[in-house]
Amino acid sequence: MFVKTFCAAVNGLDVKTVTVEVNATKGEKFFLSGLGDEAVREAQSRIHSAITINKYEYPCKRITVNLAPADLKKEGASFDLPIAIGILAADGQVSADRLGEYMLVGELGLDGRLQPIKGALPIAIRARAEKFRGLIVPMQNGREAAVVNNLDVHAMATITDVVEFLNGMRTDEPVFVDTRAEFYARQTDFDLDFADVRGQESVKRAFEVAAAGGHNLIMVGPPGSGKSMMAKRLPGILPPLSLAESLETTQIHSIAGKLGSDVSLISRRPFRAPHHTVSQVALVGGGTKAQPGEISLAHNGVLFADELPEFSKGTLEVLRQPLEDRKITISRAKYTIEYPCSIMFVASMNPCPCGYYNDPTHNCVCTPGQIQRYMNKISGPLLDRIDIQCEITPVPFKDISKQSPGEPSSAIRERVIAARRIQEQRFRGCKGIHCNAQMTERMIHDYAAPDDAGLAMLRDAMERLSLSARAYNRILKVARTIADLEASPSVLSHHLAEAIAYRTLDRGDWAERWG
Repeated sequence: MFVKTFCAAVNGLDVKTVTVEVNATKGEKFFLSGLGDEAVREAQSRIHSAITINKYEYPCKRITVNLAPADLKKEGASFDLPIAIGILAADGQVSADRLGEYMLVGELGLDGRLQPIKGALPIAIRARAEKFRGLIVPMQNGREAAVVNNLDVHAMATITDVVEFLNGMRTDEPVFVDTRAEFYARQTDFDLDFADVRGQESVKRAFEVAAAGGHNLIMVGPPGSGKSMMAKRLPGILPPLSLAESLETTQIHSIAGKLGSDVSLISRRPFRAPHHTVSQVALVGGGTKAQPGEISLAHNGVLFADELPEFSKGTLEVLRQPLEDRKITISRAKYTIEYPCSIMFVASMNPCPCGYYNDPTHNCVCTPGQIQRYMNKISGPLLDRIDIQCEITPVPFKDISKQSPGEPSSAIRERVIAARRIQEQRFRGCKGIHCNAQMTERMIHDYAAPDDAGLAMLRDAMERLSLSARAYNRILKVARTIADLEASPSVLSHHLAEAIAYRTLDRGDWAERWG
């Protein structure tokens, strides 16, 4: 008997429908075709055990299984369930009447339990696009897939549950998730607050400007000056995710298998802080089975690199193109995958190997040559892509001992959201442009052109600091954001002056200039 079931193959964020064709004829052999990887080819042993343990009969026939289209690479064990159901349907143990209405995905344990899979959310989106009535997934993936409306998502625990459902022996209500309630539930729930930060008002201002325009930021200062403390509080002042951003971010985490069974939507901007020993593949993605890296997991959020010079030079240099293009293209001999990575890149570093250069309370033991070599670990092209560069000094005792808290994150966030609303109005209708950091050169000319006094100031700064053309554009972007925080329609001289002050590290003679 010949039957078809349906599942899906995930390739990056691209999902393709896969038809599982099963033909059972006389004989006693199993054939599997369709460009499956090792996990797919090992499916027979898992399927045989799951079927027999659950008191079904594994057919003693010549079973041919084809995963169509045959030239599409299939990876992972999510094909176990549709293949198993196809085999049982070809043998008459499962009714074939409803097989065309549902897409099935799930890994089978030897006892027939369904194990969670990666990519349930994008698979659900594909199932709805293909007009399937419903999707059958493992129990742990139910809430994640049920975010997609107009699709019946049935979460099953075992292969027996699936067989009885398809045979009409049981009626399961689809999993229901109130998407909007889930989305808004934790948007303002932050454990860390800028009110805990004493002093450092100028650096807090830099964070506010960065958050308001989506700008990259780097902090240079001695140990204990509060660099990591402030970076961890950045998500609390960022504007809330839109529902579209939340779905896109959740898809990436779904593909990477980073969603918990109790999470249906990522409702807060991600904050990823990889250790400096991270490999290039772990940072940007790829590998034998292409997975999103840290830079894509931080999409629509923050990627924080603490102790930036401790990262390998090769790892840092692979960030240059993604920071500019806001996407990462992973090309290998057998595949090419593109992941989005529209991030705020935030980094921190010491000013020298010992950490105390220019510290008023500690003596630096580094030579000028050591300081220069340390700073040179960060290439000029990478620094060019960081809009805001600020120096941090230790907090004086009188500020640390203050009993009154600083300005809370909620107050800063209100100003940031107000500035972002101005940008949303400005860029309405511009695809892929949501904040000032994403402006094209034409947009910079249209929206951030300085007046004559500002242009003269900028010309002087370009010559004095030997700034690049990219730094010129980024100064104008930051100035536009500072103007938005003041609700100013034009970029004025004092906006430019503040933006220029955020280019601390542009020149290679940093140690000489600040000594």
